[in-house]
Amino acid sequence: MAAVYKSLSKANRKDDDSDQEETGNSKSLKHNKQRVLILSSRGVTYRHRHLLNDLYSLLPHSRKDAKLDTKTKLYQLNELAELYNCNNVFFFEARKNQDLYLWMSKAPNGPTVKCHLQNLHTMEELHFPGNCLKGSRPILSFDAHFDGAPHLRVIKELLSHIFGVPKGARKSKPFVDHVMGFTIADGKIWIRCYQVNETEPGAKKLEGAEDTEMGDADTPKKKEKAKSKGGKSAETELSLIEIGPRFVLTPIVILESSFGGPVIYENKEFVSPNQIRADLRRSKAGKYNKRAEQGTERKAKRGELGLRTGAGDGGRRDELDDGDLFR
Repeated sequence: MAAVYKSLSKANRKDDDSDQEETGNSKSLKHNKQRVLILSSRGVTYRHRHLLNDLYSLLPHSRKDAKLDTKTKLYQLNELAELYNCNNVFFFEARKNQDLYLWMSKAPNGPTVKCHLQNLHTMEELHFPGNCLKGSRPILSFDAHFDGAPHLRVIKELLSHIFGVPKGARKSKPFVDHVMGFTIADGKIWIRCYQVNETEPGAKKLEGAEDTEMGDADTPKKKEKAKSKGGKSAETELSLIEIGPRFVLTPIVILESSFGGPVIYENKEFVSPNQIRADLRRSKAGKYNKRAEQGTERKAKRGELGLRTGAGDGGRRDELDDGDLFR
């Protein structure tokens, strides 16, 4: 069946091309050729690896590569993208086996967006009832706040190139059955994936009417009337069921070129997780130091009041003390 489908699709494409050449519209058509290279660095955890596999299954126009050994020479990713004929790079950088940073780049000229990825949940963790066909194309839904700032417009364009599956891409199917949602809240980008579910409300009503009319003598006439009425008024209801994965991106910097160049945008409100953990350790250490100082002050007061033997001015030594007798 796949061979038959390919042959028919090729024939249809040839017919369309001939028609376009006759009408003179072939020059105005632009083919959207997007390919994404997905890879990670050393030190990723199993949750990070599962997220990478989930995104790879959702993007049929992507290519997954082995782990990158270096974390400093990221310009080598441009050579890998050129080697695999990819014009988008999706790179996961792991630090200290707990922090995950996401690099999105438009190879080879840029720009590049660096984000901190947090609150990630994979498909295996969520167990959502939603599902979509593997290789289908998504509908990209962007929040209206993306058009409010220049750096958000750059991020929107980059996300549309990465997550937007082009028509006729390799391993893609001509179906649209899920939605990718991008929402901005609290200065972060919240990404969700939903299945487009179609239900017919008239079908259940018809089934209930047929069950109640089973005992009547004129059931055939009533069934025909119900079907005719239901066929006219029944409309499919669309609902969204979450599939997964879900994660949150915090933009950090935007570079002009691919993995290099001057900084176009920098998020001044971003605080690195290392700084947060250091502040927590300092706060805990301050509590301990405060308790230790209180203990020393308490001992000094007890010594001054003569409540401790051999401490303070009021403490007197006994003449029959073992220390004095057996020197």
